Amino acid sequence: MRPRYGIETSQAFGVSMAEMKKLARLLGHDHDLAAKLWSSGWYEARIVAAMVDVDSEVTAKQMDRWCADFDNWAICDTVCFNLFDRTPHAWSKVDEWAGAPGEFQARAAFALLWALALHDKASPDSRFMHGLTLVERESHDARPYVNKALLMAMRAISHRNSKLAAATKASARRLATADDPAARRLGTRALKF
Repeated sequence: MRPRYGIETSQAFGVSMAEMKKLARLLGHDHDLAAKLWSSGWYEARIVAAMVDVDSEVTAKQMDRWCADFDNWAICDTVCFNLFDRTPHAWSKVDEWAGAPGEFQARAAFALLWALALHDKASPDSRFMHGLTLVERESHDARPYVNKALLMAMRAISHRNSKLAAATKASARRLATADDPAARRLGTRALKF
């Protein structure tokens, strides 16, 4: 999976995403099963765990434990987009994980913000404006997987409405003139939305 998709993991069977989705549909939603699948440590089991877990039963502590286990972008993004963004703890975890020392843990903050920008139709613009301040604060993070999540979060926020598009553009302009090269590169790329 590494050469083709950039997914590094030491425990994988090589099952396709289409097959994992099919299996998750057959299994239905089951919080206890998700916990068992996750604890196996296998890549595919963890992907399926994110698809079958029950968002209303996910605790903040579980989110922290699973986030600490993230070891590649695919696990991080799948969990954030299929489960974490639907939990009542999602917004607090964006703040908590932003600036985390681990690359995939820091990515989780912004993958989660990205997912919320796409899926959370009820949150006010102020939450996404705050998300942009976190993006600016962490824009110096040049690690590839974090930087990509920062950019995608900005893109998703900019597509929510014209007010957030203008705020994202203003943020991108500030970043494009920053002293830090990673921040400058992020701002320059975001100006192309």
